[in-house]
Amino acid sequence: MGPEDRPARPLYTQAERRRRDASPWTLVQGVLAPLQFAIFLVSLVLVLRTLSTGEGLAAAEISVVVKTLALYAIMITGSIWEKAVFGRFLFAPAFFWEDVVSMLVLALHTAYLAALATGALGGEALLILALAAYTTYVVNAGQFVLKLRAARLQGSGPALRLAEALS
Repeated sequence: MGPEDRPARPLYTQAERRRRDASPWTLVQGVLAPLQFAIFLVSLVLVLRTLSTGEGLAAAEISVVVKTLALYAIMITGSIWEKAVFGRFLFAPAFFWEDVVSMLVLALHTAYLAALATGALGGEALLILALAAYTTYVVNAGQFVLKLRAARLQGSGPALRLAEALS
């Protein structure tokens, strides 16, 4: 029997689904995820405008800082959510690869903050670093959207109804 013949582990066990649906952190994640995405879109426009016109560097830099703070907020509360649902702060089997990519997203966003604070990179290089961070963020967001879809296919509950309303 090969790996393709084994039944896939459901995303959530019954107990995990109950904990997910009962956790207030599920709602927090449901609010922060689209908020962070909206911040990302605004920031992306500002960064691209600055790279193409040379204007608005301060606004672009501030927008990346705001996006990074939103990322930190969703990562911290997401870790608390993962602990409440799966019993560990990070790298629960159901979200292992999402968490791995999240670490890269965090590293790139944090590198941006460090470079901004120290002046290690000039304006254009700094914004290119922001675009690298944003590229990994988009990949990571895609991973989570696929997990949300898998959760919807697995069954519904209050958390999924909230997620469906927000999407």
